[in-house]
Amino acid sequence: MHIPPGMVAVAALSGLVAAAATVLLTVIAGRRVGPRRPAHVLLAVAAGVALLSLLAGVVAALGANHHWAAEQGQRTGWATAVAIGTAVSGLAFAAGLLWLPGVAATAAGRARLALDGLVVAAALWFVGWVLFSEPTRLLGMATPMACPAILVATVSAALGAGLAATVVFRAALRRRLTALGLGISAVTCGGMGLSTGLCQAGPTIALTGAAVLAAGLLAVALAAHWADRPGQAEVDLIGQDGEYGIAPMIAMTASAMHHLAQDGRFTAPGVVAASVEGFALVARQYLTLRDVREYAGRLVEREAHFRELAHTDPLTTLANRRGLLRALHAAAAAGTPCVLLGLDLDGFKNVNDMRGHDVGDAVLAEVGRRLRSNLRPGDVAARLGGDEFAVLMQGQPAEADRVAERLLGVLNRPYDEPEGPVFLSVSIGVAGWAGEPDVELLLRHADLALRYAKQRGKNRIERYDAAYDKLLRRRTTVEHELRGAIERDELRLAFQPVASLPSVRPVGAEALLRWHHPELGNVGPDEFIPLAEECGMIAPLGAWVLHQACYQLSRWLADGHDVWVSVNVSPHELHAPAYVVQVAEALRAHHVPPQRLVLEVTEHAVATDLDELIRRLTALRLTGVRIALDDFGAGYSSLGQLRRLPIDILKIDHSLVAEHEPVRPVDQDGPAFAPMVDIVMRLGHQLGLEVIAEGVTAPTELAAVVAAGCRFGQGALFGWGVPAEHLEAMLEAATSPGARSAPLPAPRRVPGGYAQVTPPADGASPGDAPTSVDQHVGAVDSSREMRQA
Repeated sequence: MHIPPGMVAVAALSGLVAAAATVLLTVIAGRRVGPRRPAHVLLAVAAGVALLSLLAGVVAALGANHHWAAEQGQRTGWATAVAIGTAVSGLAFAAGLLWLPGVAATAAGRARLALDGLVVAAALWFVGWVLFSEPTRLLGMATPMACPAILVATVSAALGAGLAATVVFRAALRRRLTALGLGISAVTCGGMGLSTGLCQAGPTIALTGAAVLAAGLLAVALAAHWADRPGQAEVDLIGQDGEYGIAPMIAMTASAMHHLAQDGRFTAPGVVAASVEGFALVARQYLTLRDVREYAGRLVEREAHFRELAHTDPLTTLANRRGLLRALHAAAAAGTPCVLLGLDLDGFKNVNDMRGHDVGDAVLAEVGRRLRSNLRPGDVAARLGGDEFAVLMQGQPAEADRVAERLLGVLNRPYDEPEGPVFLSVSIGVAGWAGEPDVELLLRHADLALRYAKQRGKNRIERYDAAYDKLLRRRTTVEHELRGAIERDELRLAFQPVASLPSVRPVGAEALLRWHHPELGNVGPDEFIPLAEECGMIAPLGAWVLHQACYQLSRWLADGHDVWVSVNVSPHELHAPAYVVQVAEALRAHHVPPQRLVLEVTEHAVATDLDELIRRLTALRLTGVRIALDDFGAGYSSLGQLRRLPIDILKIDHSLVAEHEPVRPVDQDGPAFAPMVDIVMRLGHQLGLEVIAEGVTAPTELAAVVAAGCRFGQGALFGWGVPAEHLEAMLEAATSPGARSAPLPAPRRVPGGYAQVTPPADGASPGDAPTSVDQHVGAVDSSREMRQA
């Protein structure tokens, strides 16, 4: 047989291309370092073996061209050698492909991919065996006869194609691996063609296979050169593994049915291929099952970890509210005697506001460490949120009291921080099971005890008492009913008279809020006013009182009574920007002269923000109303603050009026007097202020304040808070023929903006002072004008 020169050229070119590709792969392997190097070394070795197989096959094909038919046995030996070399090369290529970085992270991952490739390879080989064997014989008379070389070559080709397809289709970056997979498949298929040509088909098939093998080597070399990181396999143990077993089995089943339909027989190679497929699938599913079990184990561990995190406070590493509830429910189920301590840091908000949240977090972490180090084994410390903590103790209440005392001392110690120590105290509430274990009830009792400890001055321990429930229920009911008291018309104003001294004639009144509930009865202002301030109801209540007082005052003025009315103002109302407008609108709506309305501010307001208070009071005085400082002497305002405050009236606190023994003048004749009232009187006159003595309850106190020069008094001696009609009767009696009231003087403005009142001359009675018309007051809705004493 004569081989054309063109085929010789193809053979030579194939050898050169294969050699160049092998050299390129060798150079790439030499340059790679780290985890890439083993894979590229395997690729270079596989290329070398494939090159040797190609050269051997080409030499055998070209050398036997003149005696092709006579040298069948020799060519079969060469074909077997080429097939074995190609198979070794294919296995090396497969190993290099599996060891590429990103294809499989672990040995188990590589084993899974190898088994998947084996499953696909067995299916490919079995389908090919059915198509090319009796009775199908897809190529008819050109179908090669069975020989060892062809068998080995077909197995190698199926393995290469199956593994390459598996890796390519399971990789995230398929484009980078596609060229590599196709190159490996081309090398194994080219080796199969070269072996088949040497064994039976002739030199044309052999040299064509050599060309395909060389092209595959070139594709592998170029892919290895371009792909720095070929790709990453996405191994989904649950979602994707099934399709790699189902698709090959469907192909094998369809091929087997076709083979049987054509009266074919299953020979040993077919049975072996089917057995390999079955064993590979079983092994693959075993690995998958093992992976799933490991994955499930990791999920259980992570679930336990996250469950523990869900019951742990991340800042202090103590239990959180869920962790405490879990411990409480466990103790309740076991019937274990338990005591719950509720702890709250006093003044912690100031730490966050003044020192920052970082310092606050450091303090909370230190609180957690102190709690852990001062509890017994088995006790559970928890952070419930913010600066609120809890400790669940197993044992009797007496032992819990000792632990609470220890914690009170431990948590009160300074907290050392880089910017300086932080000083805090703690309030503790203690509660135990009340009869049968009840988790929610225990939490509620501990919280009530803690709130009671806060209300009673903080930095203390309080044990739960059933009376707390009554107080809380009462408080909750009062707060709820207060929100609809105005709409239900349950509120009334009582007026306590202010009397001129010593004539004891009513010249003014203080409006006092009263609440009568159809079920609760009379609710005292000491109970519902603090609640109104806490729940935000003080503003609507204050507005109602202001309008009702102005309405009643306008009626009295219209009836000709010479009187003024004072209204108490809470700090919350006073600091509201709209309060000045609200006062002006009330005066305008009820046609009340501004000087007839007095707004009383307690000394508690002075303790909040003095500068802001001065701005608010100044704005109110611009409307024409007068300002009284109530409860003066209770201990909040200083003399320096008193000089700055824009006020008109001082109301002396009853504690200064109710002195035990009035003082008599030294070496002088005259009535006994109250020294503190005398001092305040002199101070008030020096500052240009009028003074009213509150809490006058006995004739001796009346004589003392009169002796001190006080012109106005208020207290039980002159009358309690009475309805408007009762006070009106008192005013009618005071204005009857022969009786004349001495109203509180309207202040005279001076350049400094303060009011000045000229006290009566020595020896003159305040009630007998001459009268004159105040030109600053203006006309009122009555026949008389406001007079000043």
